[in-house]
Amino acid sequence: MPITNGTMFMPSVLTFIGIPGLESIQCWIGIPFCAMYVIALVGNSLLLIIIISEPSLHEPMYIFLAMLGATDIALSTIIVPKMLGIFWFHLPEIFFDVCLFQMWLIHTFQGIESGVLLAMALDRYVAICYPLRHATIFTRQLVTHIGVAVTLRPAILVIPCLLLIKCRLKLYRTKLISHTYCEHMAVVKLAAEDIYINKFYGLLGAFIVGGLDFMLIALSYVQIFITVFHLPQKEARLKAFNTCIPHICVFFQFYLLAFFSFFTHRSGSYIPAYIHITLSNLYLLVPPFFNPLVYGVKTKHIREKVVKMFHYKDQV
Repeated sequence: MPITNGTMFMPSVLTFIGIPGLESIQCWIGIPFCAMYVIALVGNSLLLIIIISEPSLHEPMYIFLAMLGATDIALSTIIVPKMLGIFWFHLPEIFFDVCLFQMWLIHTFQGIESGVLLAMALDRYVAICYPLRHATIFTRQLVTHIGVAVTLRPAILVIPCLLLIKCRLKLYRTKLISHTYCEHMAVVKLAAEDIYINKFYGLLGAFIVGGLDFMLIALSYVQIFITVFHLPQKEARLKAFNTCIPHICVFFQFYLLAFFSFFTHRSGSYIPAYIHITLSNLYLLVPPFFNPLVYGVKTKHIREKVVKMFHYKDQV
């Protein structure tokens, strides 16, 4: 309900614009996004089936990989169906409270993905730097505790973001969201009130989760490379590098897109909106699409299980 010219009370329904400037071709943009989503679902589901069904893969590295696959399925499913509804079926509206719930899910699963990547980096660090102690350090109990911690950390940290929006921001300039999903800053910028506290807490939460994880992962790989370079045998060095390559690829593509999206929302007014929003969508779609391909190709045990599975089907 409007109270002044151009200002309204908290709207009950918000409307997605989609990708500003590209509205006329969004139906075509949805095709590659849909293809990436289908590949992500198939690839990550196959990854989960292989890891769950094969007892020899019930090791910390593969358990973390299964967690990553499940997170990727959830994250892509949260955003893509609604995005395609905007692009293809002209269904841009979303209830305000549903938008906040989607925001909580998106940022929670983003944080879980970051935490799982950190856990995988620490697992590789112990396996390469302290191979004789790996089994005693990464026990099943520790892996369970890590799984609970990486899930609860973002889930709890994101809640104040929702409360600060719901309880503080009552007046809004518009109900149009220049995005395809409920990203925190995209919603906060709709408000006609002071949003400093919201921006500050969003920055703090991003540092506690993504920033801290990034620094710890980078430090882990620095230590790994130092250890690998001191290995006496060339074959051992190559094997260690080959083990780390998938993790490094996933690490870089996730955090490069994450940092671009994060800083563009805060200080990237000079970047065209259609580039920013498109890359923000890719930030959430590329990891689920990319991860099973990387691990399927570069991880020997998984590659062998996939080949064996399809070879068996051909024989039947």
